[in-house]
Parts: sequence; structure tokens; C-alpha cells
Amino acid sequence: MSDLQTPASPAGAGAASSDAPSTATAAANASSAQATGGRSLLPRNTLLRHLVVLVICAVGAVLLLESTDLGFNAQVGYVAFYAIAAGGLTVLTGLNGQISLGHGALMAVGGYTTALLLDADEPLPLIVIFLAAVALTSLVGAIVGVAAARLHGPYLAGATLALAVGLPGLALYYNEFLGGEQGLTVSTPDRPDWFTEIIRTLSGGSPSGVKWIAYISVACLLITYFLLANLMRSRVGRTWRAVRDQEVAAELAGINLGTWRVTAFIVSAAAAGLAGAVLALVVRLTAPTAFTIVLSLSLLTAIVIGGLGSLLGALIGSVLLVFLPRLLRDAGESLDMDAAQAAEISYVVYGVILVVVMLFAPAGLVGSIRLAWLKARARRAGARARG
Repeated sequence: MSDLQTPASPAGAGAASSDAPSTATAAANASSAQATGGRSLLPRNTLLRHLVVLVICAVGAVLLLESTDLGFNAQVGYVAFYAIAAGGLTVLTGLNGQISLGHGALMAVGGYTTALLLDADEPLPLIVIFLAAVALTSLVGAIVGVAAARLHGPYLAGATLALAVGLPGLALYYNEFLGGEQGLTVSTPDRPDWFTEIIRTLSGGSPSGVKWIAYISVACLLITYFLLANLMRSRVGRTWRAVRDQEVAAELAGINLGTWRVTAFIVSAAAAGLAGAVLALVVRLTAPTAFTIVLSLSLLTAIVIGGLGSLLGALIGSVLLVFLPRLLRDAGESLDMDAAQAAEISYVVYGVILVVVMLFAPAGLVGSIRLAWLKARARRAGARARG
């Protein structure tokens, strides 16, 4: 099965149609080499290509964090946990075709696990705590995935919605252990000496706790996207696409649909668990109000706006999710609105922008750009063939 499955009659960029989701994912599935006419400066080997991109992104992230103030560093942490969770949801929804409205609850599992383990008298190393959060959330994801493996469309969305509504409520029921409505305060892990020395060498200053958390968040984001990108381009990713695009053909080919759907749910839940752990560090609090259905819907919005099935789209959608309302609020305050009015207007304008994007770019931002590029390539190839 090819990585790129371009529909016979792709929808126009300016019109929403019933095949828009498949068009979106088809565009997102195109490799960078395909989208750039087969010529690329990056290695052809997938693992090496992703390693090069990882190193370039890591250098870019260091330059970004060292050239901006602490306020922006804190915002980068927010983008990181949104993008990690959105990346996992991209695997589940964009690649495997399952809709989840419960990823906010899965993030709660990772967040509370991190808060409890960091609150111990002698906390474990942070990487061990993160792995524990990922493992426990993966276990919850496996249970939910098995229960939801035979569900589709609105039935699956309804089942995961119940998870999003019910799971954070456990913090209220076990209030002595999980902190109830007030939640748990998260202890910030100490900065290691080697990190302090590196930052002093790079910038000449002493790193703050905010910068340390920002670096942890970015490192988690890069590692998660590196692993997901390789997984999406592997046999596993191709099998998920087969299950999404042609269930009957996949089953006739010997693919166990239920098993691969559960696998996608586990991978997605693992990313959500890590995102919850990063959220706990960035916000320094885990409370039921942080993991409501609004969080799950925001993640779904991010991957739809960015482009289904694309990690770059999930990242762009997360950036918009964090920065666009703030930019709109600042713009409102510059027009002599008070803070409350600017906040209300910013969300109205934000919603209008999202609707406009969906109307004129139904494949998402990344998917629409790639579709336009592929169409331009096809027109050039047709012109050359006609002489």
C-alpha cells in the first residue's frame, strides 16, 4: 500500500465536501520528498532523515529559548504539552480514523501520576517518573481501546466523551489522596549542575526554573515527534492507514482490525500521558478543572486546523491554540477595551477564524498547502507530457 493515496477527484481547496477528511489525510501522508518533486537535501533513509530534522529542530529550540524572555519560555512549555497530546491524537484520528474526545482524561492520568511521584519524600529521577506516567496512561488507554475497538464514529466519540467527563471526577471522590477540587501542587524538580553550566556557557546567565521546565518540555516534544514520525512511516503506520481507508480489504489481507485499533489507542494514550506529565510541571498544579472536556475539544481542534494525519499540522495547530487567543486579547486591549471585554472578544474572533479556516482550507493548513503543491506538480507534469 502506498503512503500516498490521492483521491480520484480531490476536493477543491475552497469547498468543503464529504471527502475532505480523506483528502486531508492523503495530503498529510505525502512524504516531504513527494511534496517537493522527489528532490530533497535530506537523506533518503527515513531514520537518518528524521535524525537530521531532530538535530535541526533541537538547535532551533535552543536558539529560540535563549533569545526570548521567561514569559515566552513559559508559553513554549504550554505549546509543548498541547503539541505532544495533539501528536498522539493525530496518530489515532488522522492515521487510524478513530475519534477520541477523552484525551483530556488520559492527560489527567499522566498529570496526577507525576504529581504524586514528585511529592514523595525521596522522588525518583524525573525520567523514571515520566516513564511511569506514560506506562500507566498506556495501560488505561489499552483498557479503553479494547472497550472501544468495535465502536465507530459518534458511538466511539460518545464512549470517549464519557471518559473525559467521568475520569477527572475521581479526584473529587478520592479527595484525600488526589486533592479534591483544589488539586495537587506539583513540586518542581531541581536543576542539575550540568544544565546550569551549559546555560551559563551559552548565554552567560544563570538559568531559572521556568527555563529548566521549558527545556524539559521541548525535549519531550522533540523525542515524541521523532518516535511518532518514524512509527508513521513504518509498516505499523501503513497498516493503520489500511485499517482507516479500506476496512474490508485490510481484513481480507489478514489484518486484525481490532488489534491494530487498540495499538493505535495505546500509542496515542502514551503521548497523552507524557503530555499530562509535562502539563503538571508547566502549570505546577493538577486539578480536575485542568482536564475538562474543553481540553479534549481543544486538542481535536488543533489537529483539524493544522491538518489531519500530519505532525507538523498538530504542532502548528497547538501554536495557534496557545498564541492566537493571547494575540487577539492584546489587540483588543490596544483598542481601549478593558481586560474582560478583550478576553471575551478574543474568543469570538478566534472562533470566527477557525470557521473561516475550515471553510477555505478543509484539509487543514498543512494539508491544503501540500494539496496545492501536488496539484501544481501535476499541472506541470501534464504540460510537459503534452509537449
